[in-house]
Amino acid sequence: MASKLNFFNKGKADEKTTPAYGQDDGIERGASYNSSDGRIDEDGEGEGPDDLHRAMKPRQLNMMAIAGAIGTGLIIGTGTSLKLGPGSLLIGYLIMGIIVYIVMVALGEMGAWLPHKKSFSGYATRFVDPAFGFATGWNYFFKYVIVLPNNLTATGIILQYWRPDINVSVWITVFGVAIIAINLIHVAFFGEAEFWMSLIKALVIVMLILLCFIIALGGGPNKVRTGFSYWRDPGAFAQYSASKGDDSVVIQGATGRFLGVWACMVQATFAYLGTELVGVAFGETPNPRKNVPRAVNQTLMRIVFFYLGGILVLGMAVKYTDPLLGAVKKTSGLASPFVIAAKNAGINKLDDAVNGMLLIFTVSAANSDIYLASRTVWALAKDGQAPAIMNRTNKRGVPIPAVILSSLFIVLGYMNATKGSSTVFGYFVSLVTVFGALNWVAILVSYLFMIKAMKVQGVPREAMPYRNIMLPWGAPVALFLTILVIVFNGYGAFFPHFQVDKFLTSYIGIPVFLINIAWWKIFKKTKRVRPEEADLVTGRRTF
Repeated sequence: MASKLNFFNKGKADEKTTPAYGQDDGIERGASYNSSDGRIDEDGEGEGPDDLHRAMKPRQLNMMAIAGAIGTGLIIGTGTSLKLGPGSLLIGYLIMGIIVYIVMVALGEMGAWLPHKKSFSGYATRFVDPAFGFATGWNYFFKYVIVLPNNLTATGIILQYWRPDINVSVWITVFGVAIIAINLIHVAFFGEAEFWMSLIKALVIVMLILLCFIIALGGGPNKVRTGFSYWRDPGAFAQYSASKGDDSVVIQGATGRFLGVWACMVQATFAYLGTELVGVAFGETPNPRKNVPRAVNQTLMRIVFFYLGGILVLGMAVKYTDPLLGAVKKTSGLASPFVIAAKNAGINKLDDAVNGMLLIFTVSAANSDIYLASRTVWALAKDGQAPAIMNRTNKRGVPIPAVILSSLFIVLGYMNATKGSSTVFGYFVSLVTVFGALNWVAILVSYLFMIKAMKVQGVPREAMPYRNIMLPWGAPVALFLTILVIVFNGYGAFFPHFQVDKFLTSYIGIPVFLINIAWWKIFKKTKRVRPEEADLVTGRRTF
């Protein structure tokens, strides 16, 4: 009992204490309480100088949670994975969907109880080690500033479907200027743009899922009812095959089927990346205690309906042996398995429509890339882990220097002007994709350290305004599986023989992350945050 009282009385420098959970403290709803001087601090509704504003509307956050992070991975990337069998694809997406949901509810518990505007790196610094926070923040920043020009390049390639005479660089410039403007105006304007683009994406996914479902039930022009017949013939699980140049190998038996499932898990991991987008937006959302749990819970709806529903109907409408799967370059609507299902059913011209819809996906992704990168480097600057100028904001709460820095990486897209540079750039993008999974690790580790601190300081889970039944027991399980995926995601580099380039692109992100931790720890002589000393008070929600 004494330890619980110590938590609630922590920080009474001037004889003022933080009131116990649920006690009427007289603070205006939506504010945070500063235990050291009794003031509403900058982590609450009031904004200080050089601070982000909580100006994102709840409906904007909710729509971003539902469809904001859905990209071309679901529409196009599933085509390659479906070649491994509908059963493999469904299992892979189901397992990774559970992991993603646990990551999100862990982030939701932290965000609803201890909301701040410093993104994921802030929790890592606060509960684990400033060096861990440094590596987490810069890992996330570089992931999105590298993906940014790639998404703009994909936009240009999609438009070349209709205008092959216009160079991709022109479209990079046009859409680059547009998304920079959106991010410079106001977070509410960014939120509104993402709201409508996310709404369109949600409608597109719903339309495609319903289309495949109708086709599978015999509603297409060919009147063929497939149902789950493709799960029996050619089957639910394919043997894993790998190729390099003229060399190829097929792994037979149970091992081959297991590797097929594992390959789908790896693909699903990267299809789910970006789900934590709403976690960055928590810092600019009013009343986090109410809006954060709502947005997090909507993530489950997206996983179940959009991802698992889409995977299920694809397995019903397209054979995994269909020669069109993976036969077209991945930046075209023709590569979408949804389009292949429509073509097989006798529906033509859907590729034109899907190609146009994909523009919304790539532009939305690029728009979010600048937002995520700028807020991340702003949070790093707030913790003294990036140049101080990066924490400056204008009167509208927009971190102008951080947005400008993030936008500069658009010029990397011009590397695609030549074939050789494009190949190098493709490798560069692959190098940082593993950083997304490492960020899940950072979120889960930060959460587990916070739970440990709560236990040591005698803080009951009942003090948290949002609790999920998957936690805390699910966090170590999700952490273990995520690390497993990171460690073994590059197994394809060993088939049919060892491939140095694939090995490097699969694993170089791990030593980079670890080197960042070691460098900052040595440079700043940081220490691991002890559970009994972890700050469980500043910014705590008190109602």
